[in-house]
Amino acid sequence: MKKEKSFTFEEIFKQNERRIYYNLHQLGIRDYYGEYYSEAMFAMWIAYKKYDRDEGPLSTYFNYAIRNRLIDLIRKKTREYEVEKEYIEQETALLIAETNSTYTSSDTNIPDEKLWKNVFSTLTINQRKWVYYAIILDYPVKEIAEKENVSVEAVKSWGKEARRKLRGVWDVKSEFL
Repeated sequence: MKKEKSFTFEEIFKQNERRIYYNLHQLGIRDYYGEYYSEAMFAMWIAYKKYDRDEGPLSTYFNYAIRNRLIDLIRKKTREYEVEKEYIEQETALLIAETNSTYTSSDTNIPDEKLWKNVFSTLTINQRKWVYYAIILDYPVKEIAEKENVSVEAVKSWGKEARRKLRGVWDVKSEFL
């Protein structure tokens, strides 16, 4: 049988906020954006709403709810990361295959596959398109925009961001960078 709660959630939260930090620390989570903290706070609120005195102490229930919610979020983030990583690898392989097919056997500067995988792993899809069309195929910005059905300004933006990222990855000076 549920009994009336004598404290508000705000009061309970102030008393138990350290449980969130404890669980974050125990799970080795670095929460730069506060995402895990807010998820743990939500778990605490749900636990507060569902709590039944007959089931045991509220503090134990809080610890259980917070820890499991954080573990679920870690698993979700890991799955998302793996899917994104696989997609990037597929796109990189596709772009490398397209890049290699544009060269003939007489070309002496066939791109190094490891180098391109490294370069493409840091870029978004649109930035990869810019690298492929502008650097590898030497297309003008207007032609890239027409080919991709976007504005010239969008293509310039892709290039600007790609150059910024490539400066951090690549130690090579180029007329495009």
